[in-house]
Amino acid sequence: MTRWTDRVRREVLPNGLTVLVQRDTSAPVASVVTHVKAGFFDEPDRWQGISHVLEHMFFKGTQRRGPGDVARETKAAGGYLNAGTGYDHTSYYVVLPASGLATAIDIQADALRNSVIDPEELARELQVIIQEANRKLDSPGSVAGETLNEVMFDRHRIRRWRIGHETTLASFTQDDVLGYYRSRYVPGRTIVSIVGDIDENVALDLAREAYGEWSGDPGVIDPSPEEPPHQEIRSRTLRGDVTHTHLAFGWRAVKPLDPDAAALDLAASILGMGRGSWLYRALRETGLVTAIGSYFYAPTELGIFEVAAEAEPERMEEVVKGIAGQISRLATTGPDTDDLDRARTLLLTRWARRLEPMDGRASAIAEAEALKHYTYLDEEYEALAAVTPSQVREVAARYLKGDAVSGLAYHPTGRGGDLNNEFIAEAFRAAPSAVSIRVPVHVGAGGRPLQATQGRRTAGVYHVALPGADLLVRTKAGVPTVTLGVYFPRGRPEPSAQAGIGALALRSAVRGAGDLDAAGLAFGFERLGGSLGVSAASDWLGLSSSVLVDRMADAAQLLRLVVDEAAMADDDIIRERHLMLEEAGQIADDMFRFPFQLAFRAAFGDRGYGLPVSGLPGTLPKIEPAMVRDFMDATTRNRAAIVAVGDVDPEKAANLLASIFGDMPAAPLKPRALSQSWAVKSQPDIEIVERNKAQSAFAMAFPGPARNDVTRYAAEVWSAVASGLGGRLFESLRSRRSLAYTVMASSWQRGGAGAILTYIACAPERETEAREEMLKELDQFRQEPASPTELSQAVSYLAGQAEVSRQSAASVAGEIVESWLIGDGLEEMDDPGEMYRRVSAADIQQVARAYLDPDVRAEGVVRGKAVK
Repeated sequence: MTRWTDRVRREVLPNGLTVLVQRDTSAPVASVVTHVKAGFFDEPDRWQGISHVLEHMFFKGTQRRGPGDVARETKAAGGYLNAGTGYDHTSYYVVLPASGLATAIDIQADALRNSVIDPEELARELQVIIQEANRKLDSPGSVAGETLNEVMFDRHRIRRWRIGHETTLASFTQDDVLGYYRSRYVPGRTIVSIVGDIDENVALDLAREAYGEWSGDPGVIDPSPEEPPHQEIRSRTLRGDVTHTHLAFGWRAVKPLDPDAAALDLAASILGMGRGSWLYRALRETGLVTAIGSYFYAPTELGIFEVAAEAEPERMEEVVKGIAGQISRLATTGPDTDDLDRARTLLLTRWARRLEPMDGRASAIAEAEALKHYTYLDEEYEALAAVTPSQVREVAARYLKGDAVSGLAYHPTGRGGDLNNEFIAEAFRAAPSAVSIRVPVHVGAGGRPLQATQGRRTAGVYHVALPGADLLVRTKAGVPTVTLGVYFPRGRPEPSAQAGIGALALRSAVRGAGDLDAAGLAFGFERLGGSLGVSAASDWLGLSSSVLVDRMADAAQLLRLVVDEAAMADDDIIRERHLMLEEAGQIADDMFRFPFQLAFRAAFGDRGYGLPVSGLPGTLPKIEPAMVRDFMDATTRNRAAIVAVGDVDPEKAANLLASIFGDMPAAPLKPRALSQSWAVKSQPDIEIVERNKAQSAFAMAFPGPARNDVTRYAAEVWSAVASGLGGRLFESLRSRRSLAYTVMASSWQRGGAGAILTYIACAPERETEAREEMLKELDQFRQEPASPTELSQAVSYLAGQAEVSRQSAASVAGEIVESWLIGDGLEEMDDPGEMYRRVSAADIQQVARAYLDPDVRAEGVVRGKAVK
């Protein structure tokens, strides 16, 4: 049995702080996670939301470091830092090259122990947090989920809007935040978890030095009011400016240490994890919903089992009946062995992948320590591995009762009927529903002999050229999984009138292949440990899965089956087209993606990169099944890239893959992507959509370097100077002016074009100010070069993150695909930091002068409703 906590060193300092250290040599990276056992549950009503406020102030200065220095120094060390506030804890983490461990611990310890909570900085940051709260109000899924908690609970603090409301947030003073900080952030409630390619003794010495002299009393415990027992149906209906309905159903369940917790995790996986899950097969595959999932979540004091779905409002009754039917089936008959094995393998593989990055592993052992002891991580894994079908049925019958469910429907204004108790009760009284499935037999290499391959290594990637494909294999140790994918270059843009046809072709292909229907194909992958995923990018199309390493041959055989024998039946294509059509309309509710969609259309016009790969409401209905089949047939004739990254021997893996893909029809070398010109000429092109939202959000797009333009490195360094914690736009627009919670800039690069992007979301009444200040800051880059400090920090950050990004096999696979299909080849992976180190301040200024012309920009605006 795998033990994830082998070699963990645990030490409790005399002051009560717990240090956990684990060496992991799978990547030259280290992570420091500071886990404080104080979160939303610890807040009395007068301080609702204050845990999250304190999380923000963590970055706002200490006695040794001024505002922004925590972020800037971390960036200079090549690291990335962030934080998150949960119900039962607040976590701060940094990930950076292992050589920067001492710097990371010093910065984290200083911010933890010595935050000054400056009143002026607090006042500014509170305005930012209010904008974050407004952003959440504009997220339909967040509104549905948090309102469901309010429906389910009468007294416990989980029923509150956890980020806090504007009135309470605006009233917080320095004394309030200092009072919470000094009473909750104490050594005995703090766990520091360090994982990476480190010397454990050195790490422990650094921790002792950094935290050993921190003194503090035991801290204040202010528990949430206990929830009285009740068993009844509850329901609520909301309406607002949303495009589709969000449904959520919840049951009160058990705490995380309860013996039934593992079986409830498996119940959630059987119902809602992966394409082979019951809810997906009954509701998503049939076209009733565009999204559905189930979750068991247990933050310390309680547990919640939830099912969430998105659908057209007119389908609410069918969806509710479908959900109730699958819940009832689980409680009545339970899963069979195949169902449980599929769900368990998928869950445990995802578990392993969560521990692949250093911060994921550091966070996991800290959370286990906070609950019980770090070894609880292994106990939990072993408990999941031991659950039986009867245990799943028993917990479903005990906790997922039809007379104890709470339901929430969030409808578009003027559409959809009310969700009421009587209808819910009727739905759960109906007979359980079942979905048939043709479970695939064992699929292997089909008796084909392994082929001896002749390849060459470049940048750690083993390349074998087959007649119809290129095998690209790289070792990534750490967890016993492999990420495997088949990718095809597009060769040319989609016809404008058929935008979305590539995504539709892939999504239709995974609805069945050979003698397997959609459920059987999904089942086949998921019992290997991974879901079958599709990636429809602007320049390529791909099918991939991350599976247990000893099942790679099975996964490869299934991928080949989809490539060669996808059924592509008319009914399947039409059903998938309908779902994509609904999703295309739902994009309008996304206050981040929708402004960019508008901006790209203004920038490139109704063609190529100007159209979303997922299609538009105006293009999808025009795509006929025969067109989709022709498109898929033409695409799979292109030369494929077969990518495998994981705990494998490259030559042995290549031999195995060659035995499966070696007879693919011969195909020429990959075509180069076609270039696409910028549509905006001499004045801004602005697309505006007005909505009844709490914020306005706008994305700016300027022409920029494409993927193979050497100036792209300077553009990326510019974005590192401009964006992120400590970046110039972040400091100016967010920290000093409190205009927004989200401010970002990036260099967007594709095979045939590029763009420089910015984004901000703010109060509607400050939209004009935000735009003017954004343009002013961008113009400053044109007028003068970045400072030596800004340049050094940005280059160190990008070079460091090039190492950090290689912690996961999936990220390495993505890097290979991009370098091979639209880049300059695998050689660019050899030392990705080198090209950044060549960039000068003059190069950045030249990029700014060449591209950041305010009159040659496209802009997408989703305009909210200003408060009068």
